[in-house]
Amino acid sequence: MLVIRRIVDRRRSYTALYLKGEPPRIFPTDDVEHARILQIYKQDRAYEGVCNDFTTFKIGQKTSG
Repeated sequence: MLVIRRIVDRRRSYTALYLKGEPPRIFPTDDVEHARILQIYKQDRAYEGVCNDFTTFKIGQKTSG
Protein backbone atom coordinates (compact mmCIF):
# COMPACT_ATOMS: atom_id res chain seq x y z
CA MET A 1 0.00 0.00 0.00
CA LEU A 2 1.21 3.49 -0.83
CA VAL A 3 0.91 6.10 1.92
CA ILE A 4 1.10 9.78 0.91
CA ARG A 5 1.56 12.45 3.58
CA ARG A 6 2.14 16.19 3.67
CA ILE A 7 5.04 17.42 5.82
CA VAL A 8 5.36 21.11 6.66
CA ASP A 9 8.16 22.78 8.57
CA ARG A 10 8.83 26.45 9.18
CA ARG A 11 10.44 27.06 5.80
CA ARG A 12 9.16 24.49 3.32
CA SER A 13 6.50 21.90 2.66
CA TYR A 14 7.09 18.40 1.37
CA THR A 15 5.28 15.37 0.05
CA ALA A 16 6.31 12.04 1.53
CA LEU A 17 5.66 8.70 -0.20
CA TYR A 18 5.89 5.57 1.93
CA LEU A 19 5.99 1.99 0.61
CA LYS A 20 6.43 -0.97 2.94
CA GLY A 21 10.01 -2.21 2.89
CA GLU A 22 11.31 0.88 1.09
CA PRO A 23 12.91 4.05 2.44
CA PRO A 24 10.50 7.02 2.39
CA ARG A 25 10.68 9.33 -0.61
CA ILE A 26 10.39 12.93 0.60
CA PHE A 27 10.60 15.89 -1.75
CA PRO A 28 9.64 19.58 -1.68
CA THR A 29 6.25 20.46 -3.17
CA ASP A 30 3.84 23.35 -3.06
CA ASP A 31 0.13 22.94 -2.34
CA VAL A 32 -0.85 22.61 -6.01
CA GLU A 33 1.78 19.96 -6.71
CA HIS A 34 0.77 17.98 -3.62
CA ALA A 35 -2.91 18.12 -4.60
CA ARG A 36 -2.07 16.82 -8.07
CA ILE A 37 -0.07 13.94 -6.59
CA LEU A 38 -3.09 13.03 -4.46
CA GLN A 39 -5.30 13.06 -7.57
CA ILE A 40 -2.90 10.91 -9.58
CA TYR A 41 -2.71 8.30 -6.83
CA LYS A 42 -6.46 8.52 -6.13
CA GLN A 43 -6.02 9.87 -2.62
CA ASP A 44 -8.02 13.09 -3.08
CA ARG A 45 -11.48 11.61 -2.37
CA ALA A 46 -13.24 8.30 -1.85
CA TYR A 47 -13.18 5.92 -4.83
CA GLU A 48 -14.93 2.58 -5.17
CA GLY A 49 -12.38 -0.21 -4.78
CA VAL A 50 -9.59 2.09 -3.54
CA CYS A 51 -8.48 2.00 0.09
CA ASN A 52 -7.35 5.45 1.23
CA ASP A 53 -7.88 7.83 4.18
CA PHE A 54 -11.34 8.71 2.88
CA THR A 55 -12.51 5.09 2.94
CA THR A 56 -10.58 4.05 6.04
CA PHE A 57 -11.48 7.01 8.24
CA LYS A 58 -14.71 8.05 6.45
CA ILE A 59 -13.34 11.59 5.94
CA GLY A 60 -15.87 13.94 4.38
CA GLN A 61 -18.72 11.45 4.48
CA LYS A 62 -22.00 12.30 6.16
CA THR A 63 -22.86 10.19 9.16
CA SER A 64 -26.33 9.65 10.55
CA GLY A 65 -26.89 10.83 14.05
